[in-house]
Amino acid sequence: LGTKTMSLFQSKIKKAKGADATDLETRVSQAVYELQVNSDKLRQALRELYITGAKEFEGAYVVFVPVPQLAGWQKLVKERNLIEELEKKFSGKQVILVAERRIIRKESRNTRQLKQLRPRSRTLTAVHESILNDLVYPVEIVGKRIRTKLDGSRLLKVHLQPDHKPSSDKLSTYTKVYKSLTGKDIVFEFPQ
Repeated sequence: LGTKTMSLFQSKIKKAKGADATDLETRVSQAVYELQVNSDKLRQALRELYITGAKEFEGAYVVFVPVPQLAGWQKLVKERNLIEELEKKFSGKQVILVAERRIIRKESRNTRQLKQLRPRSRTLTAVHESILNDLVYPVEIVGKRIRTKLDGSRLLKVHLQPDHKPSSDKLSTYTKVYKSLTGKDIVFEFPQ
């Protein structure tokens, strides 16, 4: 690869505080850049979009995107099959887009440095809910139940819309990725 093409696909990843991209993040940004160059239907839409990171979780690549750009990425997923194109590039590995959100800790007596109130979108619960919505996109969540067992452990049961039923291996990947990102147990179901 030439230095010019390398710098071009490096523009598809912007890390916080100028950190260096990992090998996986470089490969993902290169794949996004190649889609932008080679695909006529994705060229215009991908021009102003970029990623902020990528991680591998048990056979799946989780690609982190900035929150303000999430709607643009999801539009490409729904209308132009962006996920399928990326999965072709990564030889069958599942690709999941998640917005990179920040949790601000709850204010206590010792941490009164914040000048303004913590926004609801930065609470732990709101961030975990948003991660769940990002994971299963474009499938809609129609219901949630929390089951507390006698030993005190909690299990989140999520009911998905049966119209767009994803495959069972995709559901197991969603479960593993959600558990590793949030630490919560989850089960996906389809209501009858």
